Amino acid sequence: MKTIISPINFKKDRLPSGQHWVDRLQILDIAGPPTYLDINMYRFRIFGEVEQPIALTYDEIKDLEPVKLIADFHCVTRWSCKEVEWIGFHVDEIKKLVKIKPTAKSVMVHCLDGYTTNVPLEYFFDEDVIFAYMLQGKPIPADHGYPLRLVIPKLYAWKSAKFVSGIEFIPEDAPGFWEQRGYHMRGDPWKEERYSSLSREML
Repeated sequence: MKTIISPINFKKDRLPSGQHWVDRLQILDIAGPPTYLDINMYRFRIFGEVEQPIALTYDEIKDLEPVKLIADFHCVTRWSCKEVEWIGFHVDEIKKLVKIKPTAKSVMVHCLDGYTTNVPLEYFFDEDVIFAYMLQGKPIPADHGYPLRLVIPKLYAWKSAKFVSGIEFIPEDAPGFWEQRGYHMRGDPWKEERYSSLSREML
């Protein structure tokens, strides 16, 4: 299995401004994990600006080439965790599964609890971005995103969506759940992109 060590682990300013280290991942979400999930009925949809939309079963997801990611994790609520280990599939597998139309500019991530978040393509298809189904060597727990979690180390963790049910390729960047409520459209921790310029003016 290929191992990816995120380059953010080696940054000179490894801990972004305003953050502090904790020894384990904290649990934050909008409504808790889905209360009932039949994994045999679960589907991971890839749709939107693609030639032929598809839906993968959980078994089909786990049949994709696995990779291990070791990456620091930065939450917008100001805590960070070093070298979290995830196993899943790299986002480049998406390009093997569907033909993405040139009109696609961003991805909207959809989740089982109704959560959404937007990710511009240049961040989505980065070297250290995966969809994870294992955490620290064990199946990912419900509180941390079972059955599937997107992991984007270079952005604040609200972009690393839990309980992922699909990705929608969209023709322009559009706000997801927290972005509609004043969070930054991108969320770079080293630029402290916690809030949009409008929401900062209102603080």
